Amino acid sequence: MRKITYAFIGAFGFTMMSVGILAQQPQHHWAIVVHGGAGVIERSALGPNGDKDYRAGLDRAIHAGADVLAKGGTSMDAVEAAIHVFEDDPLFNAGKGAVFTREGKNEMDASIMDGSNLKAGAVAGVTRPRHPISAARAVMEKSPHVLIAGPGADTFAASAGLEMEEPSYFFTESRWQALVKQLKKEGKPIPPRPAGVPPESSTVPVAQFDESPAMHRYGTTGVVALDKNGNIAAGTSTGGMQGKMPGRIGDSPIIGAGTYASNQSCAVSGTGTGEYFIRLGVAREVCNLVLFKRMKLQDAVDQVIHKELEALHGDGGVIAVTPDGQMAWSFNTPGMFRARLAEGGKVEMGIYNDEK
Repeated sequence: MRKITYAFIGAFGFTMMSVGILAQQPQHHWAIVVHGGAGVIERSALGPNGDKDYRAGLDRAIHAGADVLAKGGTSMDAVEAAIHVFEDDPLFNAGKGAVFTREGKNEMDASIMDGSNLKAGAVAGVTRPRHPISAARAVMEKSPHVLIAGPGADTFAASAGLEMEEPSYFFTESRWQALVKQLKKEGKPIPPRPAGVPPESSTVPVAQFDESPAMHRYGTTGVVALDKNGNIAAGTSTGGMQGKMPGRIGDSPIIGAGTYASNQSCAVSGTGTGEYFIRLGVAREVCNLVLFKRMKLQDAVDQVIHKELEALHGDGGVIAVTPDGQMAWSFNTPGMFRARLAEGGKVEMGIYNDEK
């Protein structure tokens, strides 16, 4: 509590009176939204086991972030914690589940942004950090830069004391077989099986959603969060596009395209065909509509995804949150792995476009 003192002039001079005024700001309720990629995700392709496993992965990720927020942790910590779960889950195209380039290598991208101060960090084309999202945060906190790419980013991550892995750690049989199938179909050479990985097996884990020929070859993971202090943050991590050219970089590590956060508007993480997200600046475009046109968050994400992105023939989706607790997602594909949770509420989760 603070006091304001008023002075009154009367017949006997000055009279001082102190009035107590509550100075505390109302406490914010935390909120978190996560996504595990958008694309042609259909029930018939996932099957009941795949559906169950992906929902379990979403649940683990959102609760990892929610636990941080419930204990009074920052939105940045919540974003990083939730994305760690995605990066450790081979079902999702990030970290352990990253897809391969046409040369049979895993090149991963990630970015993170703090809405309270507009600080951001990103890495592109990394091959060694177990958690690329932590490498992105290290760029933000331990370097003068925003984006570091390639071998230099791997070296920086190691110097920052992050957990590093051999490239073989990121190998999954499902992703490899999907790459081989794609390259054969396109008439392109099959790269040698990576060194240090297990022998080829006829047993493949539960389907990852880009295995089917009817499904797109990309996926991304992302998280946006609001903490009890009213600060928001966004993060995105991906293995990129399956069969991509070596060195290809999508929207995920591009601030303003795949990731953006500002306490003046909202926090956004995107997933889809990155080339279109970069051209449109999807994440920042959503924030601009909220900030300058005073649009409700759901209206803003729908405007960008269903009108502006579709006008470019782009596909994908976004998740978003505002400092006042609005949560939203929007996508123009048959599905997007997604979940959201607000303090005191229950997890809302969906995969297909006929789910709310």
